[in-house]
Amino acid sequence: MGKTVGVIGAGMVGITAASFLQRDGHSVFVLDPGAPGEGASFGNAGCLNGSSVVPMSMPGTVRNVPRWLLDPLGPLAIRWRYLPMAAPWLIRFIRAGAPERVKAQARALRALLAPSVETLLPLAKAAGVDDLIHRAGHLWAYRTEESFRKDQAAWRLRRDNGVAVTELDADQLRQTEPALSREFTRGILVEENGHLGNPHRMVQGLAQEIRRNGGKIHQIRATGFVLEGGRLTAICSDRGDFPCDAAVVAAGAWSKPLAAGLGDSVPLETERGYHIMIRNPEVMPRLPVADADGKFVSTPMETGLRFAGTVELAGLAAPPDWRRARILLEQGRRLLPGLRASYPEEELSVWMGHRPCLPDSLPCLGPSARSPDVIYAFGHGHVGMAASPMTGKLVADLVTGRAPAIDIAPFRAGRFA
Repeated sequence: MGKTVGVIGAGMVGITAASFLQRDGHSVFVLDPGAPGEGASFGNAGCLNGSSVVPMSMPGTVRNVPRWLLDPLGPLAIRWRYLPMAAPWLIRFIRAGAPERVKAQARALRALLAPSVETLLPLAKAAGVDDLIHRAGHLWAYRTEESFRKDQAAWRLRRDNGVAVTELDADQLRQTEPALSREFTRGILVEENGHLGNPHRMVQGLAQEIRRNGGKIHQIRATGFVLEGGRLTAICSDRGDFPCDAAVVAAGAWSKPLAAGLGDSVPLETERGYHIMIRNPEVMPRLPVADADGKFVSTPMETGLRFAGTVELAGLAAPPDWRRARILLEQGRRLLPGLRASYPEEELSVWMGHRPCLPDSLPCLGPSARSPDVIYAFGHGHVGMAASPMTGKLVADLVTGRAPAIDIAPFRAGRFA
């Protein structure tokens, strides 16, 4: 018999979870103060990369902290005022880079990410947005032999987890992506990876299908839960209580207080990411290209060319530093020299969003401490788009009472206790 399930969060994770729950015969409603797909799902790089198994914290990461503090426009920056608040998270982050922990994290991520495209495809087809899924692969470009060599530990980790890679010399790199600058001398192609031509339209399309199938999506903020004897009876909101039998916490960077109310102290931080888009670029790469030195991605989309990336630790309330978006355009010109030297403002758009990140680069996925009826599905960090399909499927497994499709033990919230 189907349950009434409330999903908190209308980003890609919440909407895919709601989609799979509907397919299992449950009655679904979604609560979010914003419209579907308008948070981190709106502005990410759109990558469906099964290869994204390398945690943010790797052995030796601690050596980078002084540089992060000194360079406000670097690939990873920490605002000085926010450092006291970020320090406990940073300590956990550095500890997560121990070699054996990194290996375990990569294994867990591979199980979550590898089926990304195949798991999303039936949902996208039903919603009529499967045209947005592209499987052209993903290219990493290196300027020097030294930078290529420095990345070998990460590539070894990918290979150890079943990711097939093709190494390219300068000529092969140019043949794969002719628009690329001749500065780049080495490359790696991962053919299994995919990307979305418009992440926002994907979430909107899936949300429309949920509505067509009888689901409700309310622009309302969830604030807590009503439990009776450990069983869920309702989700509390700023507009009253919503009765339900089960709930899913997929509120991204805003999930921490909801988990705390259920007895789980989770070290969730926002890694603020930026993008800049050129609406009518002179050149368009045929596949996503990562500048391995600049730590950003260039993704071809139906709305233009998107440069996305960088990490900034500054919390949920600080205003954006739009210089971090603008510098992506400068770096993008070095990557793709066919772009113009300047663009009128109407040709450009900038964005900043909040990636929900945990120090070990693994999401929280599984039942809450106080009630098996409330399932966590948040904290996906840099892999939210790619991890959403399998996360949604696992949420439906747990709510419906099936054994999860993969081992979810590495993702339990209690690992931080």
